Amino acid sequence: MYLRSLHLRQFRNYLDQRVEFNAPKTILVGNNAQGKSNLLEAVELLSTLRSHRTTRDRDLILNGAAIAQITGQVERTIGSIELAMTLRNSSRRTVAINGEILRRQLDFLGLLNVVEFSSLDLDLVRGGPEQRRTWLDSLLIQLEPVYAYILQQYNQVLRQRNALLKRSLAGEARSQEPTENSELKTQNPAPLLPELALWDAQLAAAGTRLIRRRARVVQRLVPLAANWHRAISGSTEELEVRYAPNVATQEDDPEVVRQAFLEKIQERAIAEKYQGTTLVGPHRDEVEFTINGAFARQYGSQGQQRTLVLALKLAELKLIEDVIGDPPLLLLDDVLAELDLNRQNQLLEAIQDRYQTLITTTHLGAFDAQWLHSSQILTVKAGQVFAGNGIEDRV
Repeated sequence: MYLRSLHLRQFRNYLDQRVEFNAPKTILVGNNAQGKSNLLEAVELLSTLRSHRTTRDRDLILNGAAIAQITGQVERTIGSIELAMTLRNSSRRTVAINGEILRRQLDFLGLLNVVEFSSLDLDLVRGGPEQRRTWLDSLLIQLEPVYAYILQQYNQVLRQRNALLKRSLAGEARSQEPTENSELKTQNPAPLLPELALWDAQLAAAGTRLIRRRARVVQRLVPLAANWHRAISGSTEELEVRYAPNVATQEDDPEVVRQAFLEKIQERAIAEKYQGTTLVGPHRDEVEFTINGAFARQYGSQGQQRTLVLALKLAELKLIEDVIGDPPLLLLDDVLAELDLNRQNQLLEAIQDRYQTLITTTHLGAFDAQWLHSSQILTVKAGQVFAGNGIEDRV
């Protein structure tokens, strides 16, 4: 898999910029706030339909413009593909493959696989469970694009079930309001059991599909991440990654998981009634990281947490390559500054020419002469990209 070119029109701070990638490694050098990360963000959008920096399309459009366009030419073993995305201030975005607009945007997924590593990824360890679930889901979508449909279906059912529980809670509150005679209303809100049972069944069905896939991908990722972590730490530390589902079973059988799901819903029925929200399901899953038996979130040093995230990213690269049969792109957003010399060397050694890599940096001091010689170096300044470590020749 190789990204041949990227064309940005009115995207972030780019007015009209085309970039040709002619080496396995491209180093984007420039001061902060010049547009280096914006370029990587455009690649991320073509891959995942999402930006890790914003959820609003209008934030991605050049100030004063109505639309933004991103176009990428991708070479794969199956042939050349043109991916295009149009973002709009006032209406829904559209995506196209080889000039044909797709009716379902999720069909766009899986055509450009990327692994991104930025300083924000340290929150994968330090942050809350939602960030780890998002990371796991993003990986699964890369490996199995149909997972995006399953996740969407689950979230739709979850929203409907939560709305029903909230209506029930509001009805319960109204039934306890005093009447004009200062007496409490005695009537109960309309029973919700039949309708709730329908949503329970749908939630358990969709949730079971998520749980089983999450469990399997963690199982495949664990040995890869542990090996990388061992290598980076000089065999002094042992990483363990454990999937801790909200609905836990010892079996992978879908019917067993579904039954366990429904039983737990019954167990938490009273708590859900009084809280007005769904307390059971994969939206409450956790992924736990331990280093030498200690939880990395609470007890890991900054260096250990950086090693952990680096090991996870390298494991992602290998897993995607193994499953897809094509090496993904690697996006490194100003991450070398976050790593000490040993971790930098481990990362650069792992990459070599195996994965097309786009790296942003404010200076070239972190790269040895061999890396610089074999890389395409582009300078980014005020939303323009120039060839070389200077601004003499615009790309």
